[in-house]
Amino acid sequence: WYQRRVRVSRSRLIPSRAALTLTPAAVKKVTDITSRQQCQGLKVSVKTRGCNGLTYVLDYCDYAAKFDEVVEQDGVKIFIDSKALMTLIGTEMDYTTNKLASEFVFNNPNVKGTCGCGESFSV
Repeated sequence: WYQRRVRVSRSRLIPSRAALTLTPAAVKKVTDITSRQQCQGLKVSVKTRGCNGLTYVLDYCDYAAKFDEVVEQDGVKIFIDSKALMTLIGTEMDYTTNKLASEFVFNNPNVKGTCGCGESFSV
């Protein structure tokens, strides 16, 4: 008779990456904004706008909607709109200040093109 060996392996749980990561400068600014506005965090969404298709939208947020993704990093909560999740996966959110502007900058590896002014992008 033939004896068959079966290898039993336990599946390992692989930690998933956050859909959005924040730089220390972004964490500091979001903490400042949320404490002044007395809200739980910021909501990131993507709207159809601009000359290249999509643009990022930030709003104050107190709770997650039904299918929203919640990213918590260093005591800061970022709520990601469910419709924007696939376009934001792997994105780094930064806060920059220079002589002309102070703004959040999204370093998104999924972006295929941007407009000249940097306001909108396409995926």
